[in-house]
Amino acid sequence: MKRFCFFYYDKFFYIICCLFLTSNNTHLLAQDNLGGQVYEVAEDGKSYGLFGANVYWQDSNIGIFTDEDGGFEIDYESTTHKNLIISYVGFKTDTLSITSNKFIKHQLIADNNLDEIEISVKEKASKQSYLTPTNTIFVSSDELLKAACCNLSESFETNPSIDVNFADAISGTKQIKMLGLTSPYILVSTENVPSVRGASQAYGMSFIPGTWIESIQVTKGTGSVVNGYESIAGQINAELQKPSKDYSFFLNAFGSTAERFELNLHVNQKVSDKLDTGIYLHGNLLKTKHDVNKDGFMDMPNYNQINFLNRWEYKDLENGIIGFLNLRILNDNKLSGQTNFDPNNHKFSETYWGSEINTKRYEIASKLGYVNPFLPYQSLGVQLSFSSHQQDSCFGLRSFDILQNSLYANIIYNSIISDSRHKIKTGFTFSADSYNESVYDIVYDRDESAIGSFFEYNFDNLDNLNLTAGIRFDYHNLMGAFVTPRLHIRYTPWTKSSLKFAVGKGQRTANIFAENQKLFASNRSIEILNTNGKIYGLDHEVAWNYGVSFLQGFNLFNKKSDINIDYFITDFKNQVVVDYENPLLVRFYNLNGQSRANSFQFEFSQQTFKNFDLRLAYKYYEVTTDYLEGKKSMPLTPKHRFFANIGYELQSDLNDSEWKFDLTYNWNERQRLPNTSSSPDQFRQKEYAPSIGTMNFQVTKVFSKKFEIYFGGENITNVRQNNPIINAENPFDDYFDSTMIYGPIFGSMYYTGLRLKID
Repeated sequence: MKRFCFFYYDKFFYIICCLFLTSNNTHLLAQDNLGGQVYEVAEDGKSYGLFGANVYWQDSNIGIFTDEDGGFEIDYESTTHKNLIISYVGFKTDTLSITSNKFIKHQLIADNNLDEIEISVKEKASKQSYLTPTNTIFVSSDELLKAACCNLSESFETNPSIDVNFADAISGTKQIKMLGLTSPYILVSTENVPSVRGASQAYGMSFIPGTWIESIQVTKGTGSVVNGYESIAGQINAELQKPSKDYSFFLNAFGSTAERFELNLHVNQKVSDKLDTGIYLHGNLLKTKHDVNKDGFMDMPNYNQINFLNRWEYKDLENGIIGFLNLRILNDNKLSGQTNFDPNNHKFSETYWGSEINTKRYEIASKLGYVNPFLPYQSLGVQLSFSSHQQDSCFGLRSFDILQNSLYANIIYNSIISDSRHKIKTGFTFSADSYNESVYDIVYDRDESAIGSFFEYNFDNLDNLNLTAGIRFDYHNLMGAFVTPRLHIRYTPWTKSSLKFAVGKGQRTANIFAENQKLFASNRSIEILNTNGKIYGLDHEVAWNYGVSFLQGFNLFNKKSDINIDYFITDFKNQVVVDYENPLLVRFYNLNGQSRANSFQFEFSQQTFKNFDLRLAYKYYEVTTDYLEGKKSMPLTPKHRFFANIGYELQSDLNDSEWKFDLTYNWNERQRLPNTSSSPDQFRQKEYAPSIGTMNFQVTKVFSKKFEIYFGGENITNVRQNNPIINAENPFDDYFDSTMIYGPIFGSMYYTGLRLKID
């Protein structure tokens, strides 16, 4: 790490200087605006900003609402604007005489003569915004509670935009897809800091416990340039629980019929008026060896994980400062393979085939934000993180070890041009990754580093048009210098509608071994068609993504309903093709021809009757690539998918108790299997796997705001893939292969758990 950290020290100093110059120049652009803050004084004597207060010039149509801290910024011309009116429901309306363009801090006084009116609105647990220019789905913690959601990879069972399937028949790893593309093409971040990439790509999403997650944002398409250049199919961002908002004590215990046990414990403490801290502990354990199909291999791995997070939160709202510090330690162990495999006696021997994967990960991450108290539209944010990820693993007679040390820094400055309709974000990003890999005792070492700057402009006419145009310039030591443009537009043609367009470019370096670890669960030879590229002899990947979506709200049979239709195209200019079309080989080579993913989705949601929600979705994928043997559809990717989810809440009028019911159905059409026509007859597979339909349910009994229990089932129709492992009887034979997985292996699984919450 030293060889790249010190090299860029002088560049960071240059970045900070440039940032201050940018700040000063933007400040000059904003001199024709009047800024201020509207606040109230509560019974405790403290001042609190009023969110949503109406601020407007008398006898004009120029007005604005205050932000969440009570801040505002409004057009100002001394010759025409004299009287500023500030109003808020429940408070007396004030008229201020303005004689100069100076920051205003104004207190509103409560009107005690008003009658109290209580308005309650039931928020959707998963929803899309009509106002943002990006195609983003906002998933709240309520949605995560509809399923077991033991970790992030299991949090999408009730989300039709994400496809979840097992990667192979041995590791038990769940693989996600978006727009028909696998997770390496999705930028997975934690609080907008890239977190699942490189060495952690295969198992990293299982290292983020579900109870730690406050909410998830799923963005289809390339996303914002602020978050980097790697996103191609989309971005998944997980927001973690905040110590100041989370429960003082939270306990979640989980157990299943597979004898899988998990425990989550949160303890949060207020240290001072400005400082909060939290301890988050996750542990899981599965020791029983299951072999339902009697092929001699475990249907799911044995594992144990200890995951520790210490989170600090600092808030000084009067001075506009907020910060977070995360310290995290992870130890994860997986054991799989034949039921008689003992790693102490059989490791790297032909007695029994087995796999052992041991992972250790350390992280430290911080975020610091500053909002100018006098100019609330100006803010500065700094994101810093360092992680060390080490995985040591064996697969039969083969070994795969990888160590990745990563450093990431992002500086973001926000302001406006002229008025709040024109917002800008600009800043600088630095990242460095040091990789040390050993594949079958062949060492692959490399260092990657990138430094870049970005600029993003957002225009919102406060009516029917909102667009975000961004561009970033980066220099990467292996990919060279490149430009990343992205554009998102939202237009509202009529009431309760939103038409969105998106186009953008993304590129990345492919970590071919870490991202495709399922290949080790076979005896396929590895062949890299070296073209003198800088990453494993291959070139980096580049793709353009184009998308259009339409969201419409309406009433159907007097019930609130929504439809959402989107269509995305991902067009690769270069791709590292992963070719399983020879049963004895897996080949990696640069794309020679075309590779394109077309994705269409139609989604309908409705509150059919009180507390009863219905969601239906249909998806069509056409993902094709030019392989060495010609154009083929991507294997194990069904063209047609259907999704249905119903949720019902039965509430009591007498107390806080209630019942919650949730049912999800997923159907996948037949899937093309990799070509096995050259295999012996007994190992030859059909061209297509059969269609698969699975059903999950969960019932939650809420006794009070403090205590609830839940129970549910996964794959309750007991659908199982027959003979998931090819040549399981001879695991050291050339034709042994466990990578052709298209459905569940274990069958039905039932679980129960409890949640205890203390404020």
